[in-house]
Amino acid sequence: MNRPLIVIYSAIALDAVGIGLVFPILPSLLEDVTHAANVAPFIGAMIALYAVMQFIFAPVLGALSDRLGRRPVLLASLAGAAVNYLLLAIAPSLWLLLLARAIAGLAGANVSVASAYITDITPEESRARRFGLMNAMFGLGFIVGPVLGGVLGDHWLRLPFVAAAALNTGNLLLAALVLPESRAPSRMPVDLAALYPLRPLGAMLSVRSLRPIIVVFFLFSATGEAYGTCWALWGKDAFDWSGFMIGLSLGTFGALQASAQAFLPGPAVRRFGERATVLIGIAGATIALTVMAFAAAGWMVFAIMPVFVLGGIGVPALQSLATRQVDASGQGELQGVLAATVSLASIVAPLAFSSLYFVVRDHWPGAIWLSVGMVYALAAPMVRRLRLKARAAAP
Repeated sequence: MNRPLIVIYSAIALDAVGIGLVFPILPSLLEDVTHAANVAPFIGAMIALYAVMQFIFAPVLGALSDRLGRRPVLLASLAGAAVNYLLLAIAPSLWLLLLARAIAGLAGANVSVASAYITDITPEESRARRFGLMNAMFGLGFIVGPVLGGVLGDHWLRLPFVAAAALNTGNLLLAALVLPESRAPSRMPVDLAALYPLRPLGAMLSVRSLRPIIVVFFLFSATGEAYGTCWALWGKDAFDWSGFMIGLSLGTFGALQASAQAFLPGPAVRRFGERATVLIGIAGATIALTVMAFAAAGWMVFAIMPVFVLGGIGVPALQSLATRQVDASGQGELQGVLAATVSLASIVAPLAFSSLYFVVRDHWPGAIWLSVGMVYALAAPMVRRLRLKARAAAP
């Protein structure tokens, strides 16, 4: 793997670590700062603030990288992440915690620039594989983050943030030394009006072949939020799982998902094409979700996981397919819109799925997974009817 990809994948993994490491320590941190008996509203505000900032700034950073180049925007975002963690390590008040979390969401929006960088340096036939590796790195980071936060937080509540600041500073120095620019910056001056957050979304939606892809990407992102929102509750209600079993099942799912995304999308796309690979992913996830909905014992969840994680190959294939609908000058905007779509799903979907779960939990907890399968079912006919630009001929 070349050095630029190592830097990009490290940035993606660290973004995920940053999202996850706050979960185990956030309640204690907020209790320490606010002295409130009920910190649930503050937790919701912190999580929602991160997602809102990503939704707003992912298109902006993507558009800026189209005009200024990928390298300066990536370096600035890595610096912002390091500053964010230092603030979290020393913040004595709630407003500073919220400021730091806002900076974290802004810096985490660099996923759009990282995705555009990968598009710049990767031929079309290899994009699905590299997007799969990118998603796998995010998955691994999301597994490591909560573990790192929990272990270090037991020693000192702020220690996870010091460690994250050090890791991001190291990645910033590495990027500054070895990361080349992937595309020539535009000679046109930066149009500030073009950085209005919703303008890139409007520009991408004006591309007819992209509109259904963005909708499908939103549906996929929404289904992903259901697992983090409902898995622990369902495991306890359906099987009386302990915390260890919930962690083991989620860890197994995460490890298998990361492996599938790292190794399967490239070969699948070469053999079946991008559209068929997306449909295979939908089929695998839908079958597994149906089994989970009717599962009578916990071992059945582990048994179906190899089929379940097959659903992970659909997103990289969809990302690769999307890149062919936009020329090189718009890849940053495209990846910004896709990243904003993920952020929007992370705001809307947890509220929707958690509300639905509390409706069905007393009668049939597994029904929540049928609802997720229905969302996948909505995506399937849309994928089949996609009108796509042809793959560029090999030189």
